[in-house]
Amino acid sequence: MKKMLLNSLAASVLAVAVTSAYAQQSLIALTAAAKKEGVVNSVGMPSDWANWKDTWTQMKDKFGIVHQDTDMSSAQEIAKFDAEKSNASADIGDVGHSFGPIAVSKGVTQAYKPTTWNDIPAWAKDTDGHWMLAYTGTMSFISNNKLVKNPPKNWNDLLTGTYKVTVGEVGVASQANSAVLAAAIAKGGNEKNLEPAYKLFAELAKQGRLSLANPSIANLEKGEIEVALLWDFNALSYRDKIDPTLFTVAIPQDGSVVAGYTTIINKYAQHPNAAKLAREYIFSDAGQINLARGNARPIRTSVVMPKDVKAKMLPQAQYRNAKPIHDFAAWEATTKALPRQWQEQVMMFNK
Repeated sequence: MKKMLLNSLAASVLAVAVTSAYAQQSLIALTAAAKKEGVVNSVGMPSDWANWKDTWTQMKDKFGIVHQDTDMSSAQEIAKFDAEKSNASADIGDVGHSFGPIAVSKGVTQAYKPTTWNDIPAWAKDTDGHWMLAYTGTMSFISNNKLVKNPPKNWNDLLTGTYKVTVGEVGVASQANSAVLAAAIAKGGNEKNLEPAYKLFAELAKQGRLSLANPSIANLEKGEIEVALLWDFNALSYRDKIDPTLFTVAIPQDGSVVAGYTTIINKYAQHPNAAKLAREYIFSDAGQINLARGNARPIRTSVVMPKDVKAKMLPQAQYRNAKPIHDFAAWEATTKALPRQWQEQVMMFNK
């Protein structure tokens, strides 16, 4: 029996060694192929979103791969992949969690599992490797302190204020869609029921306080945004880049939503190896720390974060009522109906 156990252990160790060696050899080959391509074009992965800047800079420094991005919403990214097909101008994109399965169903993605695949929770990845969350965010309020005397702390505060509230392009952008879901959750709704959120935003529209401006860092810097609904990593990054004293960032204390973003590699990518190496790097320790420096929360919890990164985050107590999406199938169905319902139940009241 002892001999059998020893033989079994030896076989297991050998299997791990072979697998590890194979993965390493595959990574070496992938890196060489990616270097030969020398270019990776992304969509929806701009420098000022979750600190993609550091990842693209390091990809160039380490591998000589030049990068270019065109900023787009999740829906627009998938539509671009589908429309261009073999004339693809983009290799990789970053979309909201609910858009990952949509991209796969449209047949515009290709699978690639990074060597850190086993560190990614099962709920956060497609079993075949077509999509996998690299980071998560929580919906937050960002308020301009010069324009807003009493920054909102919960959703009810929005209704009693005098400032305009910017939500973004609902029905198109994953961030804006998630803001609607966050409001619904705080008001007793869920992935299947957005009615409480529609009522809240309809009231803002009736008051003439629902802004259609883009909640971008440029518009925040120009003072065109009073209060906006953004992922915490975007709100914190924009605050720090413009002026940390000018903005207040807060997680809604009566409820919010936690969701993630996933890379999707274009099935028709002109630089497929560079795209796969980019995903590999994004899920490496260095890539995960880059995202954390952009105030996003990395999916690989085993990565040890530098002290200066931890110090920048909001207090954990602010997240006590933030809940992750539970029913992704329901949310996917809801997002399909969201554009029409938003127009019918909210925008019809917008002044």
